[in-house]
Amino acid sequence: MKKAGVVVVLAISFLPLYWFIPLFSEHPGTAIFSLYLGSLSLILMGLAQFMATRFSWLEMVFGGLDRIYVLHKWIGITALGALLLHDTIDADIDGIAPETFLTDVAETMGELSLYGILILLIITIATFIPYHLWRWTHKFMGAFFALSVFHFVFIIKPFHAVDPLGLYILFFCALGIFGYLYTLFPQEWLGAGHRYTVTRFDHSNDTTHLSLSPQGKSAVKHRAGQFAFLTVNQKGLEEAHPYTISSGPREDKSLDFTIKSLGDFTYSLGRADNLLNTEVRVKGPFGLFTRPRGAKTCVWIAGGIGITPFKAWADSLKPDDAPSHLFYCVKTRGDAVFIAELEKLSNDLTNFHLHVIESSIRPRLTAQEIVEKVGEPLDALQVYFCGPKPMRQTLSKDLKARGLRPASFHFEEFEIRSGIGGRKIAMKILDVIKLVLDKRQQNKFSSS
Repeated sequence: MKKAGVVVVLAISFLPLYWFIPLFSEHPGTAIFSLYLGSLSLILMGLAQFMATRFSWLEMVFGGLDRIYVLHKWIGITALGALLLHDTIDADIDGIAPETFLTDVAETMGELSLYGILILLIITIATFIPYHLWRWTHKFMGAFFALSVFHFVFIIKPFHAVDPLGLYILFFCALGIFGYLYTLFPQEWLGAGHRYTVTRFDHSNDTTHLSLSPQGKSAVKHRAGQFAFLTVNQKGLEEAHPYTISSGPREDKSLDFTIKSLGDFTYSLGRADNLLNTEVRVKGPFGLFTRPRGAKTCVWIAGGIGITPFKAWADSLKPDDAPSHLFYCVKTRGDAVFIAELEKLSNDLTNFHLHVIESSIRPRLTAQEIVEKVGEPLDALQVYFCGPKPMRQTLSKDLKARGLRPASFHFEEFEIRSGIGGRKIAMKILDVIKLVLDKRQQNKFSSS
């Protein structure tokens, strides 16, 4: 993700301290710190809700949409951590204002939002839950966020909502609620996306091939390697999903998509009846994983269906572009989609070289093999990868150990939805959740 985006998030998070620091000398420090944590949680949740709108200009600030989803995930986890600490550390300040009915309601709303967000986090951690069920439950995150906003507005605090600090927090609350409502509306109501018609539909090797032609003049203007969200106008396929556009830009504005059956939705798509002449709404393009235009030799590494952006890159190659070597890693040659088209391009273009790596009959790809086949040292290359994360991590480590500069290894996140870094981290978060809930239960018991 872009460094500028990280700086923006950090600046947004720490700016409230400008107004909170003077309050430490006027009120108990632990209470003010707890209030800051609660405010930080609201600010970050509001930002995360707004990032879910997928406005294309967000990529200019934070990087490609694949990176935005990763940042969105970690912003959400940080917000929850701040919320848990806020709930654990006493934020009550006696004598600054009388309690009212709305104050009591706000306390209840805060508690409901905490439990709701905790439940949704557990569902998010459990990546074995099907995508469509996770996505449906994730829609409730905005509703619980709205309860948190109500809690903030009406609880007793040492500043007013119309003070600069209050207005700053409310701005991000409004931003988050806007983002939540925007994502709830059907995209066709908002005029988002372009209408296309399916002109080709077939299956091979658990892979669905779609060709789309635009209806009228409205069409996607993409660069090779970008992806788009597809909404198929057929029962059971109406949910928008992201797929890489596997063709380069064309004069007729038609688009190709090559979709591997990796989940419930893609399996249903592969089992669908003939979709010829079906209407598809295409929203995009998204992503910054586009073909470089420099003079350096490029190495493209594709794992399985990760070939799709590189197929589009190869389509858009010109004879005077820098040399490109595509290492296409598959289990068997029969699993390699586009193999005929890629071989033809390799024969037609002197600056495009195809290397098919079949793991069933030979060792896996290594950095040494790349150097030998390209014929140039790693520090003179630009490497681009699209494929499974374990494969990326292994190759990246091997390449960097042999001289590839870290800034010269580029990749696209293979999954929009991902875990939080492993079972150990997940278990630690669940342990913290258990401790917080146990403490709340003990506090209720001691006060009764």
